[in-house]
Amino acid sequence: MGLEDEENKAEESSEDPKGQGTLSRKNSHSSLCPTEDDEEDEDKKLELGPMIALKEQFEKDKDDESLMRWKEQLLGKVDLEEVGETPDPVVKILNLTIRSPDREDMVLTVPEDGKPTSKGPWFTLKEGSKYTLVFTFRVTNNIVSGLRYSNTVWKTGIKVYGRKEMLGTFSPQAEPYNHVMFEESTPSGMLVRGSYSVKSKFVDDDDKCYLENNYTFDIRKNWL
Repeated sequence: MGLEDEENKAEESSEDPKGQGTLSRKNSHSSLCPTEDDEEDEDKKLELGPMIALKEQFEKDKDDESLMRWKEQLLGKVDLEEVGETPDPVVKILNLTIRSPDREDMVLTVPEDGKPTSKGPWFTLKEGSKYTLVFTFRVTNNIVSGLRYSNTVWKTGIKVYGRKEMLGTFSPQAEPYNHVMFEESTPSGMLVRGSYSVKSKFVDDDDKCYLENNYTFDIRKNWL
C-alpha cells in the first residue's frame, strides 16, 4: 500500500492544487524502487550451489561442537522441530496489521490463496492519516534467504505506486516473525478518495513466490 499521488500528476500538468497532498513517508534503509507488475530482476545473479536440507546439515556436524556453535552464531537458534527433510523453506504469511495513532489496530488475516473473501474493500484508510504496516509470518522447514515484499497499486486502471522492500533472511522457528514497515501517510483531498486495487508479492532470492495477494482498499474522509 502507500501510494505517491502519481495519478494527480497525470490529471494536473504542474503542481497539486491546495489540499491535494501526496503520500509521504520517512526515509528507510530498506530497498525501495518503482516496480511493474512482473518487473524483471537484474540480469546477473549469483549462482549458488544446490540446497541441502537443514536437518541433514545439522546431523552431519552434530559431533563438532565448535562448528555447531559457529552455525548457531551464523543462523541463530534454529528450532529443529520446525525443520523438515526437504531443502525447500516454507513461508506462510499469517496476518497484516495496520497501526495508526488515530484508531485501534486493524488485524487482517491473510488468506492462503491471497484473495480476501469480502466483496468490498479489504480495509479503509482515512485521508491524511499516518499508519504503519506490520506483517506476521512463519518460517518452517529451512532457512529462507532474501525474503522481500513488493506491491503495485492502481486507481481506475492507472498505476499510481510501486515499491520493493527487503525483509531479510529468516531461520525456521515455532514463533512467528513480525516485520514492521516504516510509517507512511495517506494523501488527502477529494481527488484521492475512492477505491484502489493492489497486487503484492512475497518472494525470496530464488524468485520463489510464497504469496501473491490481490485485494482492494479505500481511502475515505473518515475511518470506518
